[in-house]
Amino acid sequence: MQALDGILVVDFTRYLPGAYASRELLRLGARIVRVEGPGGDPMRESAPAWDAALRAATESVVSDLKTDPSLAQALASRADVVLESFRPGVAARLGIGPEDVPASTVYCSITGFGPDGRHAARAGHDLNYLGWAGVLEDTAPEWPPVQVADLAAGALSAVVEILAALLVRERKGQGARIVVSMTHRSHDLVAHRLGGEPVPRMLTGGLACYRTYGTADGRHLTVGALEPKFFARLCELIGRPELVERQYAADQHDLADELSEIFEARSLADWLVHFGDEDVCVGPVWTRDEAASEFGARSAEHSPALGEHTQSWREELRLAK
Repeated sequence: MQALDGILVVDFTRYLPGAYASRELLRLGARIVRVEGPGGDPMRESAPAWDAALRAATESVVSDLKTDPSLAQALASRADVVLESFRPGVAARLGIGPEDVPASTVYCSITGFGPDGRHAARAGHDLNYLGWAGVLEDTAPEWPPVQVADLAAGALSAVVEILAALLVRERKGQGARIVVSMTHRSHDLVAHRLGGEPVPRMLTGGLACYRTYGTADGRHLTVGALEPKFFARLCELIGRPELVERQYAADQHDLADELSEIFEARSLADWLVHFGDEDVCVGPVWTRDEAASEFGARSAEHSPALGEHTQSWREELRLAK
């Protein structure tokens, strides 16, 4: 799907949220120009494989925003979409703020805490935002293995807002000024639980029918049999139909212990063969390599070197070297 064919996105962000948002816009057909400082995005060094995957098929332009922002400013004035992730007010001081671009531009700021309020200038990363947002309440001191605030609350929220703004622009010729707060949007993901829950910590071990269980070979099986029909069939297939009536009983830890003993008796491969295509909501905890072999999409696109497109853009924008 190339719905964004012809749309120029100029990305001033650093690190993961902006890079992932740009990659999603690229996937939909946009042309992505990522503007980097002379030292490059820190992800080039801190996470080179991930950086290369997100940077593939984009363009890299180097511009020192503090000493010579002219190229960056010219690019921003040409863009259909501008992405930035500076702390509030910084982009404006550099001459690439929302007031420095045409009214038809969709300008999106990905922030930690929003444009104002007592946390607006606070430094942070994904783990901090999730902590402030209340997302980690059930799992602390453990933390999630994927950056929920960066990727879901930040990047994907930005993409949704940008797509909606581009639709409005198509209809009315009017751009937009968008601010995404990763902390606010992370809190949105758990806010519904403030009204109460049928089972405390339902998704983090509160229910025996929604857990991971170890197998005989040291691997793990996922069990997500929340609906009674799935749990009933699961109990039949493991030879313990009497467990069905205990699905939502008070003794969830005891039920989980019994299920653990059952699942530890066979290997992961054996269980997967045993359950086959039955409607039981059971699956493996695969390694990343295993998952990639079935679900991955490897990109063969070129990942640009730092500043690879700087000169061509200077020429196109008629700027001196």
